[in-house]
Amino acid sequence: MASSYSTDLKLELMVTGENAGTWGDNTNNNLNLIQQAIAGYEAIALTDGGTVTLAMTDKTISNARNMVIKFTGTLTTASTVTIPDSIEKFYIIDLSAVVGVTNLTIKTVSGTGFTAGEAKIVAAYSDGTNLNEIALDTLGGTIGTAQIADNAITAAKISNNAVTTNKILASNVTTNKLAASAVTANNIANSTITQAKLASDSVGPDQLISTGVTAGSYTATSITVDADGRITAASSGSGGALNMIHKVTYETGGATGTFTANPAANVLDVYIMGGGGGARSTTSAVGGRGGMGYFRVPITQPYSVPYVVGNAGSGIYPYPAANGNASSLNSTDAVANGGTNSGNGPPTGASNGSAPGATSDWSAPNSAPTAYYGSSIGRTWTVPMNPINKGMGANGGTGDVFSGSGSGQTGAIVIFENIGS
Repeated sequence: MASSYSTDLKLELMVTGENAGTWGDNTNNNLNLIQQAIAGYEAIALTDGGTVTLAMTDKTISNARNMVIKFTGTLTTASTVTIPDSIEKFYIIDLSAVVGVTNLTIKTVSGTGFTAGEAKIVAAYSDGTNLNEIALDTLGGTIGTAQIADNAITAAKISNNAVTTNKILASNVTTNKLAASAVTANNIANSTITQAKLASDSVGPDQLISTGVTAGSYTATSITVDADGRITAASSGSGGALNMIHKVTYETGGATGTFTANPAANVLDVYIMGGGGGARSTTSAVGGRGGMGYFRVPITQPYSVPYVVGNAGSGIYPYPAANGNASSLNSTDAVANGGTNSGNGPPTGASNGSAPGATSDWSAPNSAPTAYYGSSIGRTWTVPMNPINKGMGANGGTGDVFSGSGSGQTGAIVIFENIGS
């Protein structure tokens, strides 16, 4: 009776009385085939885009019988390796030398197999119909932390609800672990936002709640401030009093010079009067009063301007009576003209001087104290002035029935500024 061959390893199965004289050689051949099946190694080159068919031949050393098979080559398109149908065998397959390994499928000729996932060493077994990969996720047992590489656990390997708060140490949640938009308002307790947590200049206008006040400039503003220091209402009002402080008084007739304002001042209040007109008459004629006015003068720094104090008109016999002279600050900022003379005979209607362009409000600001400025020639005048004093400045001269002459009073200038020195 002739020998037969095993299904899985194709070993020769000899019957009794067969192979007399060669039985030993056939037995040794079978042992070599078994050795190949449990310890054999062979490197096999792959065909890119083609199929490599492994063989399991009766009684003959064959590549499909090896325990370890190492494939080599570069694959750019789908490629296949097949093992024979109907054999049951365990394989260790080394794919570490294959480039483009995901293009490789290993299977039985007629059944199924698996597509390689990475260039690693894998295990598989044939059940006679299909070739089955032995993957880690199909093996029993457990894997200890020492067997897991640090870089093996990636985000894609962690399910959305796998890591709970109990698994996270508080010290591990650091600033650089938080995305810019990760912490929302709902995740912040109101009580945790304190002044100590706010950096200087960290709160800008876009972070402030609008109070409803219209943005803009307000004059002499009336405002409402709430308990948090916010302006909740604002409106323009009428101009308030400035802090006017007396700066200087000039009252020497004919005096000239330069007035220099405090560098911080931007408003002057100027009280100015011209000289009184002279009189010459034996019938007690009176010269005209010098003009008088109050001027609110806005100034631009630097402000250093000339001034003139009007002289009085004379009335000395036997000379003609003279007009009073004008007083001025900067020629045009404040001017008060002198009064005219009475003429050289009986009264002829001498006229008072004027203060052209004087401010309509003749009263000094409320912050300016009432003061009296005396004259060395016996004249006094009051600041603030009363509106009825408009145009009634230095007295004109009065003619004397004995001497027939009289000189007027000299002019004067009093200056306040909103920042005193």
